[in-house]
Amino acid sequence: MKIISTNIAQPTLFTWNGKEVTTGIYKKPTDVPIYLGKEDVIGDEVSDRRVHGGEFKACYLFSANHYPYWRGLYPNLEWTYGMLGENLTVEDLDETKLIIGDIYKLGSAIVQITIPREPCFKFAYKFGTDDVLQQFINHGYSGTYVRVIEKGKVQVGDNMELIESTKEGISIFQLFDLLYAVKKNKDHIQLLMNSNSIPEKLKKRLKLFMR
Repeated sequence: MKIISTNIAQPTLFTWNGKEVTTGIYKKPTDVPIYLGKEDVIGDEVSDRRVHGGEFKACYLFSANHYPYWRGLYPNLEWTYGMLGENLTVEDLDETKLIIGDIYKLGSAIVQITIPREPCFKFAYKFGTDDVLQQFINHGYSGTYVRVIEKGKVQVGDNMELIESTKEGISIFQLFDLLYAVKKNKDHIQLLMNSNSIPEKLKKRLKLFMR
C-alpha cells in the first residue's frame, strides 16, 4: 500500500439549518510531508473534537481505489484527492484486510487501525445531497481512522507496511457493516468488547445490542 496524496484542510464556514458551522472536510493535497501527532495531523483543521481527532481518530485514511466509484456518482464535482475528507489517500487500501488493532509503519510514524469513518451532515453538505450518506453506507468501504503510537512524518511515495498483526479481530469493513446492520453479529461485538483499539463510547453503543 502506497501513499499517493497527503491532504489537509483550512477551516471552512457554511450555514446549516440557520447556524454557521465550521468544518475541516475540505481537504486539499499538499506538496510537503504531513506530521501525524497523537491526536491530529499537525496543521489540519479539526472543527468538532467531539467527533473528530483524538486518540482513536488521529488521522483518516481512504483508498484511492474507490475514487472511480465516487467520481462516477458525482461527475460534476471538482475532484482532487482529499475529496472524501481523508488526510492520506492510499493506493490499494483494502478495508476487508485492515484488522482492528493491527499496527503499521506509515512513513516515520507507527499507527494502529481503529475504527471506520461514519458519514455526517458535513459530508452531505460537501456533496450537495443527503443521498450520499446512504450511498456511503451501502458501498461499505469507509476508509479507516488510526491511532498514532509513534508520531512521525508521512509523504507521497511512502509505504504502509504491516508490522504487527492482531491475533483475534474483525476488519474495518466488518465493523462498518456491524454499525448499520439490522441484525448484529454478536460474535463480532464480543470480540470488540475485548479490544483496546476502539473507544469506550463505541463499546457502550455496541453493548446495547448484546441484550
